[in-house]
Amino acid sequence: MLRKLSIVLLKLFLACFALGLLWVAYLDATISNTFDQKRYALPATVYGRSLELFEGAPIEPAALVRELDWVGYRSVASLYRPGQYSRNGNRIEVYTRDFKFPDQFAKGARVAITLSQGRVATLTREGRAIDLLRLEPMVIGGVYPKHGEDRLLVQLADVPASLTQGLLAIEDQRFMKHYGFSVTGIARAFISNVRSGRVVAGGSTITQQLVKNYYLTPERTITRKIRELIMSVLLEWHVEKEEILESYLNEIYLGQDGPRAIHGFALGALHYFDTPLAQLGLHQQALLVGMVKGPSLYNPNRNPERAKERRNLVLDVWTQEGIISPEQGAVAKLMPLDLQGQDSLKQRFPAYLDLVRRQLRLEYKDEDLTTLGLRIFTAFDPSMQLTLQKITENTLASIDDTKLLQSASVVTRVDSGEVIALAGGRQVSQAGFNRALDARRPAGSLFKPAVYLAALEDEAKYNLVTEIPDLPLAVELPNGDVWSPENYDKTHRGSVSLYAALIDSLNLPAARLGLDLGPARVKQMLQRLGMTAPIPEVASLPLGVGEYAAIDLAAVYQTIAAGGFRTPLRTIRDIVDANGDPLRRYPLAYERTVDRATMHLLHYALLGVMEEGTGASLAPLLPADLVTAAKSGTSDDGRDSWFAGFSGDLLTVTWVGFDDNRASSLTGTRGAGQIWARFMAQEARRSVAYRIPEKVEYKWIDVTNGRKTGRGCPNAQRIPFIEGGAPRTSTDCRKTDNPVRDWLQKVFGV
Repeated sequence: MLRKLSIVLLKLFLACFALGLLWVAYLDATISNTFDQKRYALPATVYGRSLELFEGAPIEPAALVRELDWVGYRSVASLYRPGQYSRNGNRIEVYTRDFKFPDQFAKGARVAITLSQGRVATLTREGRAIDLLRLEPMVIGGVYPKHGEDRLLVQLADVPASLTQGLLAIEDQRFMKHYGFSVTGIARAFISNVRSGRVVAGGSTITQQLVKNYYLTPERTITRKIRELIMSVLLEWHVEKEEILESYLNEIYLGQDGPRAIHGFALGALHYFDTPLAQLGLHQQALLVGMVKGPSLYNPNRNPERAKERRNLVLDVWTQEGIISPEQGAVAKLMPLDLQGQDSLKQRFPAYLDLVRRQLRLEYKDEDLTTLGLRIFTAFDPSMQLTLQKITENTLASIDDTKLLQSASVVTRVDSGEVIALAGGRQVSQAGFNRALDARRPAGSLFKPAVYLAALEDEAKYNLVTEIPDLPLAVELPNGDVWSPENYDKTHRGSVSLYAALIDSLNLPAARLGLDLGPARVKQMLQRLGMTAPIPEVASLPLGVGEYAAIDLAAVYQTIAAGGFRTPLRTIRDIVDANGDPLRRYPLAYERTVDRATMHLLHYALLGVMEEGTGASLAPLLPADLVTAAKSGTSDDGRDSWFAGFSGDLLTVTWVGFDDNRASSLTGTRGAGQIWARFMAQEARRSVAYRIPEKVEYKWIDVTNGRKTGRGCPNAQRIPFIEGGAPRTSTDCRKTDNPVRDWLQKVFGV
């Protein structure tokens, strides 16, 4: 009987031993097959535009200092390391950092910039004149995995020796000697656990901590601890100590930034100090090392005194271990926490980042975006974004007592179609519903330019002085309902010229013109201009029926602003891999979809909107020498206020309304136009101006009857026509030597 029991126990032992071997083999396979994947799972980093300076570039000293602050440069009396600047009046010296741009590697150096009258006067590098200086761009966010972890990869050789040695002194003094676990550490933890009656300490080595972070859950159980110990031994068997330490430096959790988890010392340095890891002072290095024990407990933003005590304790250990001298330790303990300013811009542009992510996901898998460490270079302009944010918030506060009115804006560069700023709501620095991309509303009168453009293409039938009835209209719809549009002021003028109907945004002439052209033709023109959202082919299409976001209308007006060249809106300029090698460029792409001469006629009318039409009331908000073209829009009952317009360099489309679709009683000019005008007044630099196309000729026209007349005659205005399309009848008035003011002359020089 005893012999049989022994055999059973032996078999049971052998079976358990075999299962144990299989389990160890499984853990070994897990380590060997996945360690590199875990080690290099890096989210994509998104950059804004880089500031480019050259002789004559417009920039004020305060603006340049602000740009330097944004990218983490520190103001000092005298430069002694990269990442610093000093200002002496209009002369600013900068010690630039190394940075790998998509097209070149820029070596850090001492640069001097002299400004005069708001422009760069001289630019030198190490005392020699240079043609161009590019500052590294600001990191504006990233594309993170669902668990929200963010990190910047750093190599062990690039980590300050004081930080590496100091980390081992605090976390694992025998790291270079043990084989994955520490017997003394386990014994110490065992005693603590016995005394408390539960698992309160683990005695983990750096290797064990790395295994836990990579492969295990944070639960405190004996089974998990055994698994951690075995995997730690296996990891030390497969991987060199230096690789383990480097992985730990990149993996360690150092706090939370909203939904974004801060991992690794490199990102921790930027998050807490806005300074690259290699440039941290001893007091900053000690703070990060001290936070490893408890990132929440020792968070310097929430618990500054506790964090300072922990930092000073770390500095004492470093002094005792001979890592730093007593003098260095004493000086470091006297230093403040030296955290970055609370007005840091990072992660304050959720709406723009949302657009970047959507465009990325058209070509990249989520797994690639969150693991390959891609670097995304965009056209984002932080200066214009902050202007847009401030004006949006202040303007809404001045016109809305409910504090519920919302807004959305899209800003692009006319010459490239790049989206450079974007506001997704009233609280533009907060994540949430992105109204610029997702708030779909009727476009109101913003569709009218497409209607008139389609008509002007039929040059034998329509020109800017063609008379259109402005009379009551009733259209029976397929379902038996009757559509009866009205002008905003509920009046009728009998008939008006196409030009007058457009600049005064009259509904009835636009509706009649749309019926004459047919909904299909209007829809086709909108698509040619860049509209990609669904467009209903209905009689009310000229008045903006349907659902469209600000980004959709920005695409349409981008083509109009660019003179008929359709340019897909884009945010991304370049994508490079984790090593800085180029993967993809996004060069300017465009195609002509509307004839230049026809578009010139439309531009004339949109200029008229701002000179004598619905946008004229905004003139006091704009510089006197800035010529702009625009169109206002209002949907039924004032539910949606729209304004879209452009200068020679910028296009801005703005919407204002309530999320619940209630009436705001704001016209396009009194709502969205207020934001638009204030923004353009600050940021637009060039007026609308270009050469008259060869097929276009200007004639003096009596605007009261549409007949040709002479310069200086009553009601005379110089109006463009496609060659051969001008009226054939004339008034009796002859030319005079007493010319009247012609506002177009300042635009086209005619």
